[in-house]
Amino acid sequence: METKTKASGVAKKQSATVKKDVQKKLTQEAVEKTVKAETKVVPQKPEISLDDRIQKFEKLRGLATQRERLAETLTELTKFNYNQDGSSSFFIRDSRHLEFKTTNSNLIKLVTSHLQSTLEQRKAEIEQQIVQFEL
Repeated sequence: METKTKASGVAKKQSATVKKDVQKKLTQEAVEKTVKAETKVVPQKPEISLDDRIQKFEKLRGLATQRERLAETLTELTKFNYNQDGSSSFFIRDSRHLEFKTTNSNLIKLVTSHLQSTLEQRKAEIEQQIVQFEL
């Protein structure tokens, strides 16, 4: 730091130099703080073994297969044509070969519309799982 002497002989510090030094120091500290704040620690994903990766891939393939089957079922269901004249019928058969059969078009329409909405909802759920899936 320099000092200047007045004509009276009293030493005077140069305040301008001191202010600049203080400003530089404060600026440097502020920059260092922002740089430290910006450098966030990015957590690294753990290494996945080959077998685990293959299992995840198979799971994704299974989800894709489910989606394809649902899409095919929905396509077939929308092709289904039930008429008011009683030409369409609806069958349900259980494992003991007991049957339920109806030709009531209102009941057939009710069942097919409920089945269609259920299949569409399940298809949307599977598509969401596929989108969110991580290998």
